[in-house]
Amino acid sequence: MAERQRRKPGETRDKLMNAALTLVGKGRHFASLGIREVTRQAGVVPTSFYRHFRNMDDLGLQLVDELGLVLRRMMREARENVLQADKLMDESVGIFISHVQANRSFFFFMAQGLAGESRAVQEGIRSELRFFASELANDLRRLRLADHLSDAELEMTCDLIVRTVAFSLTDLLGVSPDDDYQIDQIRKRTTRFLQLIFVGAAHWKSEGT
Repeated sequence: MAERQRRKPGETRDKLMNAALTLVGKGRHFASLGIREVTRQAGVVPTSFYRHFRNMDDLGLQLVDELGLVLRRMMREARENVLQADKLMDESVGIFISHVQANRSFFFFMAQGLAGESRAVQEGIRSELRFFASELANDLRRLRLADHLSDAELEMTCDLIVRTVAFSLTDLLGVSPDDDYQIDQIRKRTTRFLQLIFVGAAHWKSEGT
């Protein structure tokens, strides 16, 4: 009986992480969460927290790792579905929006963390976005959409793309997930932003050319 009642390895850790995300999804700021509040939401005793995390920053960094997995799934889906260059922006933005809708609490955490009080969490999220920009640069090279740009110029372009999409995240999270009209407007506006970036990049001339 005791063996059957014993928690599975990682079960309490997952409960604590899900509890923090649940609270963030309800409008709480991650930086304001306390250990007792998170353990109460998870339904575990406060002392169990320290078996899995040193502090709330440590829990936040674990959430950043999970967010990274969400972003990688999004990249993988884009690579599998966006096969034509002329559909790259519209379909990629659509995939981004669908992932935000399916993982709203994670993206609330991301939006908060980028401007949050925890430097460790903030840098962790920025690191994930830098990786995302690096992978985007590789994809643009593969699709031969940026052959005229130097590596530094392509890096700058991809950084601008990621910053633009991250900024649109605040708009997306600010509307109801059932508001199809507003979501479609955000999709169209974000796609136009990216088109303008690509037009600028296409006509960019490196110094000395």
